[in-house]
Amino acid sequence: MADRLSKNELAERLTVLAPRMVPGAERIENLVRLTGGASMATWAFDAMDGAGTATPLILRRRDRPVEYSTVAKPPLRREAAAIARAVEAGVPAPIVAYVCDEETDGLDEAYVMHRVSGETLGKKIASDPAFEPARGKLAHQCGAALARIHALEPLDGLDSTDAETTLANYERTWRATGNVRPTIEAAFRWLEKRLPPEKVTPRMVHGDFRNGNIMVDPNEGLVAVLDWEIVHIGDPAEDLGWLCTNSWKFGRPDRYVGGFGELDDLLAGYAEAGGEPMSAARVDFWSMLGSLKWGVMTMGMYASFASDPSAGPERAVIGRRLSETEADIVAIIERNAA
Repeated sequence: MADRLSKNELAERLTVLAPRMVPGAERIENLVRLTGGASMATWAFDAMDGAGTATPLILRRRDRPVEYSTVAKPPLRREAAAIARAVEAGVPAPIVAYVCDEETDGLDEAYVMHRVSGETLGKKIASDPAFEPARGKLAHQCGAALARIHALEPLDGLDSTDAETTLANYERTWRATGNVRPTIEAAFRWLEKRLPPEKVTPRMVHGDFRNGNIMVDPNEGLVAVLDWEIVHIGDPAEDLGWLCTNSWKFGRPDRYVGGFGELDDLLAGYAEAGGEPMSAARVDFWSMLGSLKWGVMTMGMYASFASDPSAGPERAVIGRRLSETEADIVAIIERNAA
């Protein structure tokens, strides 16, 4: 586990590394920890050269054990490599500036990337009138970005999974908690009966592509895909279904894709950028599995907080979202029964 560093200690270590991040940089300024992240620490800062020119940067650092995912999170070095590969293929994502050496740089698992301007708050992207121009194109842009991600040559050493394995792993995780929730039980059985019968060509999957993990400009739309920490090999429909999972619609369930767009636009953008044919039913299956996964994870987060409140209030807040996932599960079952 990474050392817990004070802000001053972190600033001192980043200052030493500044010339490696940005040629000519001599120090760092304006170090601020950003909100969000249950297992990652994200810091914004500026690398300053001798003339006072600032290069805005972001530090991503793992500062807690990896928990509550049945897909192994790759080392941050590999996450950075995935981002760099995606940028080369035309996926909008931040440019990686520096990958820390875990042995010598004093930051354990960490990397630095250039800071991109835009909005990441899911509710604002879904509902703020200022983002109406972006919402008109965002689903199509997300489809295109996902097609490019899925066309990437997979990195070596990534975890690999499929629908059946994912479902079994989350049920095993759920059983280990000892919890009994009828809606969760119904979701497991509903999905078990609808496992995709066709063979799927595995692709490199982002794993957490959703509203809240994308950066959006009010007029231009998608400017960056963020949070690549659970990149893995799997069914490409997993990414599309996760984007359409109700918990990431931020109060706009009337817009199937992320609370901002329509499925037809998402699939059109995906196909036009070279993505394989994708049916609405296949996306809906993964959307249901997304709600179930998030429900299981919320209980795990709450259990972590209950046993150790010092883990942070984010986990307690996330734990309260179980009922939200249960409502979505019921809605999907009812919709497909009609």
